[in-house]
Amino acid sequence: MKNTTVSIIMGSDSDLPIMREAADILEDLGVVYECTIVSAHRTPDRMYEFAKTAEKRGIQVIIAGAGGAAHLPGMVASLTNLPVIGVPVKTKILNGIDSLYSIVQMPPGIPVATVAINGAKNAGILAAQIVALQDQGVKESLEKYKKDLKQMVEEKALNLEEVGYESYLSK
Repeated sequence: MKNTTVSIIMGSDSDLPIMREAADILEDLGVVYECTIVSAHRTPDRMYEFAKTAEKRGIQVIIAGAGGAAHLPGMVASLTNLPVIGVPVKTKILNGIDSLYSIVQMPPGIPVATVAINGAKNAGILAAQIVALQDQGVKESLEKYKKDLKQMVEEKALNLEEVGYESYLSK
């Protein structure tokens, strides 16, 4: 079995319905990952230990999802040299804008790559692209994924052009 290369973490299990999209695409692309809960506020010692040991455990990329104050991605990034991809999770009160601002407003020297609100699938794809720099199998999976996306759009375009928008929308 291949070693785990990506870690998906989240501040709460309430983030799991969003973060599973990262897990799903990583599975589709053949990337071995782990998934757990690490709260920056409720389990700071766990977060510290996680971030400090990730590289030694073979992790190459960390995907960190968080809502509200969303300190998890930035705090983890401050504790490791591994690339961290932040996923702002949509909140009920501010629709995830609070999460987005918390993750993208990192001080110089502590970068966090940030995807769209609830953009866990893109976080998974970005993590796979990083892993693919050293893993030919993942690189090939990504090439096939992109080729399939292109083909899907081209088929939809042809269908729309043939049947017109009203018929297309009625399906």
